[in-house]
Order: sequence, then structure tokens, then C-alpha cells
Amino acid sequence: MKKICIIKLGASGDVVRTLPIAQAIKKKYPDSEIDWITKEDAIPLIEGSKYISNVYSISFDKDVTYDLLYNFDLEEEATSLASKIPAREKKGFCSRDGFPAAFNAGAEYYLNTTFDDELKKNNKKTYQQMMFDAAELLYEHEKCQIILNEDDKDYARRFIDSNLLRDEKIIGIHLGAGSRWPSKVWHKERVKEFIKLADKKGYAVILFGGPNEIKEHALFIEELKKEGIDVYRNKPENSKKEFASLVNICDMMVCSDSFALHISLALEKPTIGLFFVTSPDEVEDYGLLRKVVSPRLYEFFPEKSDRYDEELTKSITAEEVIHLVDKIKTNKKPPAH
Repeated sequence: MKKICIIKLGASGDVVRTLPIAQAIKKKYPDSEIDWITKEDAIPLIEGSKYISNVYSISFDKDVTYDLLYNFDLEEEATSLASKIPAREKKGFCSRDGFPAAFNAGAEYYLNTTFDDELKKNNKKTYQQMMFDAAELLYEHEKCQIILNEDDKDYARRFIDSNLLRDEKIIGIHLGAGSRWPSKVWHKERVKEFIKLADKKGYAVILFGGPNEIKEHALFIEELKKEGIDVYRNKPENSKKEFASLVNICDMMVCSDSFALHISLALEKPTIGLFFVTSPDEVEDYGLLRKVVSPRLYEFFPEKSDRYDEELTKSITAEEVIHLVDKIKTNKKPPAH
């Protein structure tokens, strides 16, 4: 039996969209045992996969020499693990003289996109394609998959019952972003306009967020309530699986290029993705994602992606997005963006 190790730490959304790798590895090496190392809070997102034998945290101390190790992270924490864990063959990313490097030729292209803005801007490969290249595997559009257990489903049922949403059509909205990309977030006024349009069409709205959005979301929901519109929200302290279970009850999701987008696609939800400062080409659509690209994106991407610009965050209109909601509802092919 071939013993294989995958290292993928990084952002949880990237962990989710790297999951198809395990399926491809298992297809190439049917008689194999695949271990996956990730951060503690991402472990539940991986558990339940029929392609992965064991999931470990970064405190990994298993005494084993692998036949093959893949590292799909450039961060020092991951490259350090990749160097310490013994394996007969290694692919993906390592560190040399304190700088990210590639174990193999297939990993060099993605590595170069992280340092070459012009290459990054002109790249048309999806993240999945680049990770498959790094692994030197044939990419056949394998899908991400998250397994919701009965506890997860029960959590979502309780949310539905407590908010009297059993017969409602639901749109989930998540527009949070890390501090690295402050202009990823759709402007508050545009979100409010969209929610009003969705309300008129008979949709209930769940506003998704985390600890960073507690005060802002509370004020936002209170403002809408004064206008006669009820908006529901998840608990900011939700675990990642609880978050996913609530995404799963939505009829569709509206989100930026974020964790919520990758969760939504993994759960095979129709998804509208808003792109302000990150590459739409790098995001696999799986036939589920409608991409709305800001007309100003290439004024900022990639060189100025870390800047906040209010007009940029307003550059996608509520009318554009609600139009796509209607297209999805009627199962018509949306216009290209």
C-alpha cells in the first residue's frame, strides 16, 4: 500500500478547493492510504471524505516515512512541515534559503504567479488547475465535497424552525473579507439595496458573518428592521461546519471570493460571486458559479489589491446581482461577465 501525505494549511477556503486533489490521487493510486495535515479548525471540513484515511493537525508527530508527500502551501509553517516529514518523493512547495521554492517543475508556475504581477494578471488557469499541475496530476474538473453529518443537518433544522423559515426561499449573503483585501467587501449601501430588491421578490435573507462583523451586522439588521425588512443571521461564533450547514439551507448564495463561495460550491449551491480585487479566472465555476466582475477590477488587480477604494466597492450594482438571481431562478443561462 502506498502511503501518501497531503499538507494544506492556509485559508479554509483554499483548503476546501484543494480537496479534489485527494480524489485524483486515489484514482491514480487506488491502493493507497492518504493522510491530510491541516489547521485544527479546518479538520471537520475534511473529515468524512471517502478518499482520505486520516486527518491530522499541524502538531503532527506520526512516526512514518511516506512514499509521496504533497505540500500545497507556500507559508513557512507548511514548508517547514514538508521538510521535516520524511518521504521518498515530494511535490509542491518547499523553502530554500528562507524563500518559497518548488520541489518539482510542475509547481513552478503557481509559485511564479505569486511573485510576478504581470503573470498573475494574465493567468487564465484556475487555482485547482495550478494545484493539479503542482501535483503533476491530470485535472478532470473533480469537484470539492464537504460531508455534512446528522448533527450538522440538525443544527440547520433548528435554525429553520427557530426563525420560522420552513417555507421560505432563502438567499444567503456573505461579504466579509480579511484585512488583506479590504475592497473585497460589497459596499453596505449596495447590500442594503440588494436586500430590499430580494425582499420584494419574496426571498428571506440570511446575512453570514464572523466575529469581526458582530457590531456592524447588528446595526445593519436594525436599520433594515426599521424599514420593515427582517434579515436573519448566523451566529458569529459558528464553527466552520455549522456555517456550512446554514449555507446548505439557502437556495442560493451571494458572496465575494471567499470561504463562503468555496463552501457554497462544495455543497453544489447556485452561487453569485462578486469580484472586486481578486482574479475571477482563478475561481473554478463548476457550472454553479455566476461571476460578476467589477468594471474597475483591473485598475487594482493585482498591484493595488490591498487598497481600500469606496467607489470600487460600489462598482457592482444591486440591479446586476438581482438580475442574476432571476436568471438562476428561471434556469436561464446568464450573460457572460
